[in-house]
Amino acid sequence: MSIPFPFSAVVAQEEMKRSLLIAAIDPSIGGVLVFGDRGTGKSTAIRGLAALLPKMQAYDCTYNCDPDAGDDAVCADCREKRAKGNPPKSRKVPVPVVDLPLGATEDRVIGALDLERALTKGEKAFEPGLLARAHRGFLYIDEVNLLEDHLVDSLLDVAASGENLVEREGLSIRHPARFVLVGSGNPEEGELRPQLQDRFGLSVEVKTPQDLPTRMKVVRLRDEFERDPNAFVQKWKSKDAKIRKLIEKGKEVLKTVTVPDATLEDAGRLCIKLGTDGLRGELTLIRAARALAALQGDTEVTQTHLKAIATSALRHRLRRDPLDESGSTSRVERAVAELFGS
Repeated sequence: MSIPFPFSAVVAQEEMKRSLLIAAIDPSIGGVLVFGDRGTGKSTAIRGLAALLPKMQAYDCTYNCDPDAGDDAVCADCREKRAKGNPPKSRKVPVPVVDLPLGATEDRVIGALDLERALTKGEKAFEPGLLARAHRGFLYIDEVNLLEDHLVDSLLDVAASGENLVEREGLSIRHPARFVLVGSGNPEEGELRPQLQDRFGLSVEVKTPQDLPTRMKVVRLRDEFERDPNAFVQKWKSKDAKIRKLIEKGKEVLKTVTVPDATLEDAGRLCIKLGTDGLRGELTLIRAARALAALQGDTEVTQTHLKAIATSALRHRLRRDPLDESGSTSRVERAVAELFGS
């Protein structure tokens, strides 16, 4: 297993790093879409975050069910054992980060009949797929804009319901599948289907650094890492540990962070001005601002938090305006400046 590049050593790309940390603190935000140039650290940052996430408490079952969750949010096996007064043992496990490769079959993604047991024992049994492995963790899709349509449809269904229903060869299995969806890609290689794009809570644009000192630093650090990965990881261990503590603390205080009516009003005014469809953008904006406040150790969401996260939460939710040639990022930034000042 390859050693991931430390998250704290990723140079620049502050919006991407902040969005990933926010999604780690509050998975209900809906994940992160990272689009931009090749070689800008997209997958590096995502894999680096996975390595520093705090461990989670989970039942000893196929799906790593949450011991604190209600019966409707655990698998059938855990639910049955709970009902008998003998719940599974729990233990600390790493947060799963599962890669969904482009060539994956539908059976590999959603699960299928366990052929080995069917052939050797004559039993119909379920073999969990990638969605089962990703429960309570992260599902990472590189080149998400090139994902096949039938897999996109499956992802949309699961993302909307939080559970995966598999009906195969006389089997009917339903299991929890709640995960943070993280996608990356290059927009030059194709657009993302609007239905899937809307499911991502935050959208980030990354660009190749144009200033010489930043480029030199990126190259120097990457070269140092590749020469001796173990020594490099050890060198950045304390900084990664500080980020881990920020995530842990952010998760703890998230429920205590308040959102005043004035902040709700500001979020509504901004979404109305931008003409976003529905209320999903507004909800995501508030949730992301609350998670940002928790990350920063603040107890109340303010206009400052909204301004900081507005572009990430709203840029991918705007209708195309044929009379406005500026990109969605510029439109959000302009609306924020007009409503709240720079």
